[in-house]
Amino acid sequence: MDFIGAYSWPNLRYLLQGFWITVQVAGLSIIFSFIIGTVLGTVRYTKTPFLSKTTAFLVDIIRNLPLLLIIFFIGMVLPQTGIRIPTFWAAVVGLSIFEGAMIAEIVRSGLVSVDKGQIEAARASGLSYMQTLRHVILPLALRRMSPPMVSQFISLIKDTSLAVIISLPELMRNVQILSGSSYSYVIPALVFASLLYFTLNYLLSIIAKRLEARQI
Repeated sequence: MDFIGAYSWPNLRYLLQGFWITVQVAGLSIIFSFIIGTVLGTVRYTKTPFLSKTTAFLVDIIRNLPLLLIIFFIGMVLPQTGIRIPTFWAAVVGLSIFEGAMIAEIVRSGLVSVDKGQIEAARASGLSYMQTLRHVILPLALRRMSPPMVSQFISLIKDTSLAVIISLPELMRNVQILSGSSYSYVIPALVFASLLYFTLNYLLSIIAKRLEARQI
């Protein structure tokens, strides 16, 4: 193990460049998956049977597929059909679709957990179903589903490492390349990558714990 050589500034800069791409992929995927999950989860909760069942079917299919397969399909298979997507966006799209399906279930569960008495009171006050959903159900549900949603985002950050399969130069891909240049760099590079992942996920876990504390 050569920690001194592995942690020379050029090598650290190379790993940090990969980490920055990881952060960008994770950040965009969190935003898009939240939007997708909120829309799908809300549609599943609605009283329209066709839309609710169709959405449930799509969500169940996505949730039961390996994320690695989804990323590989978007990044490697689609280009063979003439649909070319940059590896960066292939990773973002794959993560957003998969995590969006996971978040959809969290959103649906959060909506279902809202006390029916509060819903009935809102309807009795003259609010329409959509107004009740927007102004009463969603705000109450968001408070309850924030902790599990943050936990899902933590999983998303760790899942960005799967983008190595499509050669996206994110953190783990750069660790792989750096380790290939010298076997003595393998453990030092992995240790440094672990610290970066831990720091990012720990910050999110603190947010999750504070959100949980606010629910008590």
